[in-house]
Amino acid sequence: MYYFAYGSNMSTRRLQHRLPSASVVCVASLPEHKLMFHKKSQDGSAKCDVMHSGNSNNVVFGVAYEIYELEKEKLDTIEERGHGYEAKMVKVHTFQGTQLEAMTYYAMNIDATLQPYHWYKEHVLRGAREHHLPSAYIQSLERVMSIPDTNQERHIRELHIYR
Repeated sequence: MYYFAYGSNMSTRRLQHRLPSASVVCVASLPEHKLMFHKKSQDGSAKCDVMHSGNSNNVVFGVAYEIYELEKEKLDTIEERGHGYEAKMVKVHTFQGTQLEAMTYYAMNIDATLQPYHWYKEHVLRGAREHHLPSAYIQSLERVMSIPDTNQERHIRELHIYR
């Protein structure tokens, strides 16, 4: 099955650390959606969300992966499906001009006052740079305010996959 990643799972290392079968299909975009850092996480910080805007000027860039359907349940658990995120099917546009139907997640519990941890933002930026998303889009991600994680051990553990 196809999975559209737009947040920290854009980083191939991060997603393959979670789901070894994940393989990159292509870079894609999701029209009429806006990337927001407002999903309330169990760790008290903000995570990414694709919010449907209905505005044709809004677009979210990300990565389409192919994953084994058997691993979807594991991804649902990681993404807190039913509590933090819910899954939906979307049609993403590939850079080759075709459309692809993929599963993605959207936030159920949002809090616009939260900010992401530095390590989370780093995952998002690494994925965006790795897959050569448009430079203006990467610059908009760089401008997102983030905060230090008071749990230094978690910070180190999260970024250890890049060593």
